[in-house]
Amino acid sequence: MTAGSPLTVIRSSLAQLSTTEARLGVTATLVVVAVGIALLFAPWVVRRIARELDERVLSNSRVPDLVSDARWILPPSVIVRMLQAAIFLSTGLAILVVWGREDLAVTIVALLVSLTPVAGKVLMTAGLFVGAYVGIDALESWLTSYAAESDQINEHQEGIVFRVLQLVMLTAVTLATLAVWDAEVGNLLVGAGFLGIVVGMAARQTLGSFIAGFVLMFSRPFEIGDWVEIDGEEGIVSDVTIINTRLRNFDGETVVFPNDRVTNATITNRTRRDQLRLSVDVGVDYETDLDVAVGVAEAALEDVDVVADVPAPNVLPTTFGDSAVGLKVRFWIKHPSAPRRAKANAAVVRAIKAAFDGRGIKIPYPQRELQSREETSGFVVRSGDTENQETPKTVSTSE
Repeated sequence: MTAGSPLTVIRSSLAQLSTTEARLGVTATLVVVAVGIALLFAPWVVRRIARELDERVLSNSRVPDLVSDARWILPPSVIVRMLQAAIFLSTGLAILVVWGREDLAVTIVALLVSLTPVAGKVLMTAGLFVGAYVGIDALESWLTSYAAESDQINEHQEGIVFRVLQLVMLTAVTLATLAVWDAEVGNLLVGAGFLGIVVGMAARQTLGSFIAGFVLMFSRPFEIGDWVEIDGEEGIVSDVTIINTRLRNFDGETVVFPNDRVTNATITNRTRRDQLRLSVDVGVDYETDLDVAVGVAEAALEDVDVVADVPAPNVLPTTFGDSAVGLKVRFWIKHPSAPRRAKANAAVVRAIKAAFDGRGIKIPYPQRELQSREETSGFVVRSGDTENQETPKTVSTSE
């Protein structure tokens, strides 16, 4: 080592710090300089560079939105904290050297150097998960924009596709992380396979609902907000997950169906075509002219606002009842819902009742005609006194 080497100069300079007062002065100077650089100069430099980068690079129209939106991944505050930690660490090592603890300073430096590969793996792992987070965010934005512009995918399908892609991406990042840390991925996969078999046997119904969720995604029997009937339960579809389907019935209750039950049930979707046909039964007297009654009922339906004009409502004679000839009034409503159905039925009943009353068309009450006739046979009622027995009385058993 030559006499003019930097290490020789440093050692000769430190040799002059033979007194405690000199070492305290140098220590105080180092601390003041470190605090000034760490708390004042470093934040100003980092924020100045970040502002220049934002104004000249990230704000350029040719920079993709994904890059511009990812500036929060490593904000200036994080960079400032990292620089401050490095400054204070360097200052601490310098103070150790000033106080003659070169061996401890060398040991700390050697330890930091030995931890460099681990630090690199930690940084790489953090980079993988940050990249996965950014990728998932970009994937969600793309999928949302695609679903908004396409009629081939609905909200339910969008949610399931996103969850599946999110799971695939996180699985890939996890495997890459294991590879970075030199883990035996093969053994882990074998263990995961056995664990999957055990879990699959213990949760067959849950897995069945999981698979049924994908079946519902592709078959699309209903969407969120549809008015449906499933296994006799009627309500509005409020949520569809991979595991279950939720209905909100008209009593304000939430009905939850496992998806495997939904796929095996009879589903009636009342809002898919955005129109619904309803029917009301009414009876008229046998003395009524049916053509007149039909015309009056159809004319009454024309004045009901909730009844759709197309398809046109119609009235058909259907049955010979005990007391009346049955008429079936069939009509359509637009944008069907349970309150709208109830309102339409009530309006139609009121309109037909008023129209029939105005034309004198009778809606008869249930009637039964009773007749009696003399019978030549039957059972005889005898009194207890056989001596003063009167003529036997014959009681008829028919009306």
